[in-house]
Amino acid sequence: MQAWRVHTHGEPREAMRLEEVPEPVPGEGEVRMKVLAANINFPDALLVRGQYQIRPPLPFTPGVEICGETEDGRRVIANPSLPHGGFAEYVTAPARALLPAPDTLDDAEAAALHVGYQTGWFGLHRRARLRGGETLLVHAAAGGVGSAAVQLGKAAGATVIGVVGGKAKALIAEELGCDLVIDRTDEDAAGIAARVKEFTGGHGADVVYDPVGGDAYTASAKCVAFEGRIVIVGFAGGTVPTPALNHALVKNYAVLGLHWGLYATKDPAAVLACHGELTRLAAEGAIKPLISERVPLAAAADAVQRLADGTTTGRLVVVPALHGGTR
Repeated sequence: MQAWRVHTHGEPREAMRLEEVPEPVPGEGEVRMKVLAANINFPDALLVRGQYQIRPPLPFTPGVEICGETEDGRRVIANPSLPHGGFAEYVTAPARALLPAPDTLDDAEAAALHVGYQTGWFGLHRRARLRGGETLLVHAAAGGVGSAAVQLGKAAGATVIGVVGGKAKALIAEELGCDLVIDRTDEDAAGIAARVKEFTGGHGADVVYDPVGGDAYTASAKCVAFEGRIVIVGFAGGTVPTPALNHALVKNYAVLGLHWGLYATKDPAAVLACHGELTRLAAEGAIKPLISERVPLAAAADAVQRLADGTTTGRLVVVPALHGGTR
């Protein structure tokens, strides 16, 4: 079969190689499946660069979530067992962790429902306890992770403010339903905070969803409300902030970390329950993964690089059956 493999860490375009390799053999408790679609996540780029908290042995195939077909014909969502990741024609995954793919979503949409939406749901509901009527500020609102948080926030009855980088991304955030869109290319951190304060009548954001870090966190701390909650999801901007805890004390807000992967090991029942809720929301049309591009397997390295460079919107999904790109 064909699979992308990383022999030395580096930038995706240079480090990923498309090779002919044997099909993976399931270990104890695993199943093998055909990859129908593999969603590209920022952790895939970090894995290729050797910067992720998990470092699979070299060589390895990246791709942390897929929609696949099991050998008995079931369509499922899975996290492949590294080092045999999802940017391949076949993968293995733990049988106990397979989730049914919602009938209301196609293969690419189903592949994108898992990590980003689970992260959003746990961040907003388990960590921040978002309530209807509150104001949610989402950084990188037009990206894969941010767009999921916007949809989940709207589904929860929140007023959603989206921060994006550029006019094209601003249009996407508006289409997603953001009540206010702020283009960070026109504002510094103080300017973003001022816009949020103005829009909320001085109250600020009750919940902040931050997958970016750096200047995004600085803006968040300036405009978070009394008893507000800042959820730290990642550092796609490349800079890990160092929060001033005296500031959190004086303004009376919370800084909450979220590592979704821990739920899969420490509370798998919660992951299953969350998937049930996401499936319900998808069936109702309240959420739908924003797929900006479906790419063939041969274009996976370029797609991972574009995501790493921050030039993409929504989700890029690898569809092995494709032989040419399609939007």
